[in-house]
Amino acid sequence: MEWIINQLRERPELAIFLTLFLGFWIGKFKIGKFSLGTVTSVLLVGVVVGQLNITIGEPIKAVFFLLFLFAVGYKVGPQFFRGLKKDGLPQVAFAALMCVVSLVSAWAFAKLMGYNVGEAAGLLAGSQTISAVIGVASDTINQLSITSAQKASYINSIPVAYAVTYIFGTAGSAWLLASLGPKLLGGIEKVKADCRELEAKMGSSESDEPGFMVAGRPVTFRAYRITNDWFKGGKQVSELEDYLSQQNKRLFVERVRQNGVIREVNPTMLLSLNDEIVLSGRREFVIGEEDWLGPEVLDAQLLDFPAEILPVMVTRRTFAGETVSSIRAQKFMHGVSIRNIKRAGIRIPILAQTVVDAGDMVEIVGTKQEVEAAAKQLGYIDRPTNQTDMIFVGLGILVGGLVGALSIHLGGIPLSLSTSGGALIAGLVFGWLRSKHPTFGGIPEPSLWVLNNVGLNMFIAVVGIAAGPSFVTGLKEVGLSLFVVGALVTAIPLIAGLLMARYLFKFHPALALGCTAGARTTTAALGAIQDAVESETPALGYTVTYAVGNTLLIIWGVIIVLLI
Repeated sequence: MEWIINQLRERPELAIFLTLFLGFWIGKFKIGKFSLGTVTSVLLVGVVVGQLNITIGEPIKAVFFLLFLFAVGYKVGPQFFRGLKKDGLPQVAFAALMCVVSLVSAWAFAKLMGYNVGEAAGLLAGSQTISAVIGVASDTINQLSITSAQKASYINSIPVAYAVTYIFGTAGSAWLLASLGPKLLGGIEKVKADCRELEAKMGSSESDEPGFMVAGRPVTFRAYRITNDWFKGGKQVSELEDYLSQQNKRLFVERVRQNGVIREVNPTMLLSLNDEIVLSGRREFVIGEEDWLGPEVLDAQLLDFPAEILPVMVTRRTFAGETVSSIRAQKFMHGVSIRNIKRAGIRIPILAQTVVDAGDMVEIVGTKQEVEAAAKQLGYIDRPTNQTDMIFVGLGILVGGLVGALSIHLGGIPLSLSTSGGALIAGLVFGWLRSKHPTFGGIPEPSLWVLNNVGLNMFIAVVGIAAGPSFVTGLKEVGLSLFVVGALVTAIPLIAGLLMARYLFKFHPALALGCTAGARTTTAALGAIQDAVESETPALGYTVTYAVGNTLLIIWGVIIVLLI
């Protein structure tokens, strides 16, 4: 054991990976629905490892933190700038107001309780579950005209306050929005009814109205033998598809076997009794057709044809601003189904009146020929790849860091975005550029996950290890009172947000819940809300406010240091 400890001291990079291993492992455990989460687990493990007095250089921490911030901006950039347009301005204004309430609440309680700069920043970071504040606030503290010892003391107190307040910040947010939120909006039954009404309103004009639920409803291909007398004398393929559409079932005939021979399908082909056909469409439409068409056929040869799932980025010059129903009505969408839509990494419900934005990733399914033809019309085919455009990433962080390093002096105090703030802004701009010109700057989703999660947690691991020796002392000083204060600072903005959404902005209840969760960047709460109201419609209000909240709450890490 002594040999291992000595190796960790001599090779601090191994201490970081030990912290990541244990932190990610512990973060997976749940007690009921509660878990510490990866970030908090990594921080606490880092604190324990830090008791070994391991020294780690600053550059490694800064590099990973800049990668994380750039990835955050890149992910939400399209929605951030989209929100600045006329139709998104109410949600932008709501998110900005709610973020101001979050900042003021943390600042007021920090002043009231006499917290130092580091404790105030940690209170903001933990209660609002915005881990990036740790790094941004640390950068800002390093620019203050105080002694090195004071800087170290303040910076080491940030993770202490963060760890104490983060637990309620996460679990409490989900509970408040899922349980108390609907009550503040008129009661859970009323909110459920309002969500159902919104679903009907947004889907009633489209023949495939039932297909608005994404989770667990993939597109499928199934084969049937025709035995229904409706086909006596023959029916054209187009007649069958039109009839199914009139029955609120968007299905397509993809293959036909007649007299033992598989034939190419065309709209005028006649279908007769005992023909075998393959239907494609969303699973909820296909199931049950054996009660009308005839028995299902399990025939490997009939179903042996290429089908493709293809992700497509919608661009401003294609179908940005169009509804799902308008896109589905296009001729090139014949035989093609929308499997899911992702916006800023969040799945949104596929309702007929859902508006598709530039930068949205639409996943379509159908036969290879039909899907590829449709994809070329919809936007840029973003085929799965394992290559990240590191020229784009490196240039973005370099430019952002240089801009962030520029400072102005007010009253002798240097003010700047800092390199971390610059990296965030660069990510926003470069992510937006990517949505406009998707031929360059690609970052595959797995790579984006690594930049987000590994980048942040490498930074958090170093923070925890560095703060380890002073963590226990700091925890004794702040004690239980900080947990209570953190719970209040978590709850006040959420309650204020719900009331503003209902009475000031007059949002639909589903959007009110989604906007409040988004402004606080709490994805876990969004899932809890959707479970509580039994609808995915709250996600429609999440993405714009999430982009704004993610940006402003990180910048607040600079502001709260200057205010205290």
